[in-house]
Amino acid sequence: MVFNWFKRNKSPAPEERGEASETAPVPQELEALSRNSIPEAVEPTEKSATAEDVAASPSGLLPEPAAEAIPEAAAEDALSQPQPAAASAPTKSMFARLREGLSRSREQFTEGVSRLVLGKKVIDEDLLEDLEALLLQADLGSAATQEIMSAVTESVRRKELTDPAALKKALRNALLDILRPRAETWVPEKGRTQVLMMVGINGAGKTTTTGKLAARWKAEGFSLMLAAGDTFRAAAVEQLQGWGQRVQVPVVAQGTGADSASVIFDAFTAARARGADLLIADTAGRLHTQNHLMEELKKVKRVLGKQDPDAPHQVWLVLDAGTGQNALNQAQQFHQAIGLTGICITKLDGTAKGGVVAAIAKTLPIPIRYIGMGEQVADLRPFDPESFVDALFAETKS
Repeated sequence: MVFNWFKRNKSPAPEERGEASETAPVPQELEALSRNSIPEAVEPTEKSATAEDVAASPSGLLPEPAAEAIPEAAAEDALSQPQPAAASAPTKSMFARLREGLSRSREQFTEGVSRLVLGKKVIDEDLLEDLEALLLQADLGSAATQEIMSAVTESVRRKELTDPAALKKALRNALLDILRPRAETWVPEKGRTQVLMMVGINGAGKTTTTGKLAARWKAEGFSLMLAAGDTFRAAAVEQLQGWGQRVQVPVVAQGTGADSASVIFDAFTAARARGADLLIADTAGRLHTQNHLMEELKKVKRVLGKQDPDAPHQVWLVLDAGTGQNALNQAQQFHQAIGLTGICITKLDGTAKGGVVAAIAKTLPIPIRYIGMGEQVADLRPFDPESFVDALFAETKS
């Protein structure tokens, strides 16, 4: 038996809308990880821990790995030996990353508003109708669009908003009113073992997000373990083990086709025995319309509850922003089925549908925990409404 053992940062809003201000630097550990690509799949060199392995270990503890079990490359891992970035490749500020990541959504939304008001002298009915159509096309959804239009129309009626050029500021404030209630950070607690269960459809980025979260919290000093609960997708276990190797976090896994609930139950047992602060449980992707697969997630929750009535302590849905309004449908169905405590929205850099963040915030009473705008570890960042809106409304530099 061998156990696979592998070796927050709120950006202040820019001082002036549309201009990037320097923010606190990304933690050195995360920057170092970002400079080293994470393999999509790593060929396993060892057998994963099984239920029998856990049960056979004294006091329920999994044995420490043999020295040779850690690849030589891990000795040079950025977490243990962070190295400075090359002088020729200066680190971008977090706001610059965000602004760059939202460039396609900004072109669809705020630059679209600029084109609407170009040459306009007054805010008339035609302009308001065009604005409403633009908001819907930007995937803000009907509920968020109605709230924003109501606020803008009321300001026009009261003659508080008469200049078309000032329309962006009104939109910015209305958008912030929608997003602020959904900004709620969460970090593990020390002294107790909590479970964070990651759910979502195939291709949304659950496993990658799991690895990035592990990297972030490991760098912040938390003790973690990972559970490879996606036992159906080809190479899913190996992909998670690749992340575990990169950030030096233990991964509990079984063979392909194993019962996901059993894997996660065993991982929770091991995590509690080791006194880990957090177990992050990856799960297999499933469509929100597949009722029988949604029942499997309910089973995982029931099984975890046998060890701790409060487990899983967090259930986060990972959504691909590129799916637009379908992401909202997914969130509604997953929340109804298993009860979500957080949402992570990924791939914002590859879509013009960033407005779906507002649609989700307006429709569902679920915190938006993290947003992702790239492949690197540092591109997954805690959701901050002010920074998000500032980047969305940032002026394009010529």
